[in-house]
Amino acid sequence: CIAEVEEIVPAGTLDPDEIHLPGIYVDRLVQGKSYEKRIEKRTLMQADTAISSISGPRERIIKRAAKELEDGMYVNLGIGLPTLASNYIPEEFEIEMQSENGLLGMGPYPDEASVDADLINAGKETVTFLPSSSTFSSSDSFAMIRGAHVHLTILGALQVAANGDLANWVIPGKMVKGMGGAMDLVSSGTRVIVTMEHNAKGGAHKLVDSCSLPLTGKSVVDRIITELGVFDVDKNTTSNGHSALKLVEIADGVTVEEIRERSGCEIVVHDNLIAMQQ
Repeated sequence: CIAEVEEIVPAGTLDPDEIHLPGIYVDRLVQGKSYEKRIEKRTLMQADTAISSISGPRERIIKRAAKELEDGMYVNLGIGLPTLASNYIPEEFEIEMQSENGLLGMGPYPDEASVDADLINAGKETVTFLPSSSTFSSSDSFAMIRGAHVHLTILGALQVAANGDLANWVIPGKMVKGMGGAMDLVSSGTRVIVTMEHNAKGGAHKLVDSCSLPLTGKSVVDRIITELGVFDVDKNTTSNGHSALKLVEIADGVTVEEIRERSGCEIVVHDNLIAMQQ
């Protein structure tokens, strides 16, 4: 192992409990010069509170997603729309946000004076600690996820199939860094909710019979929230031998016919269809 370090100190300077990698694994040290801790996504407090800049349809999705959060939950929120749902958590609720890079009890975005290059979420946005926060290795983080200790995952999607298949990490030909923790999160057996706009640019379907993009997980999605309504994945709901999504809530001013026209899979209507909660 060759370790690149910022500083080399005499043996005995570090407390034994502070050692992350014992010397038995290290063959050579390389001390760099003029280290600069760069921040890839400097995300400040005003971005956390600028919910007023979100369009009406997107805000409808965010508000509805927040209704899925319950007091006492451990929750993983994906970047984008899912993260913004935290703005609508009731003040009396105690909900712990988990980030798969090794943070439990994730606080809001910092102000400029509190920015710390070492304190980021899984999306590389700057965040803050809470009094209940704890940090740990990514291996411990994924043990939490794979052990189903995270009660709820809310994330975005590129496509969702009627049987719950999820594609959300890559469009072929586009450069990406990887799918991150999404594959582990959706395959852990905990509840998975997708928040997304109903159609892609140009009106392309995102709710489909079968995903054409590379999958993140098979039959993993439980519920989908779009600006048009809320859909449950019911693998026992079939039409002509195909899976179908069940419409359980519908947005004001939207018709079932419009939803069916804008979807690429069969949509069945729940017997007790209600207005979309906000």
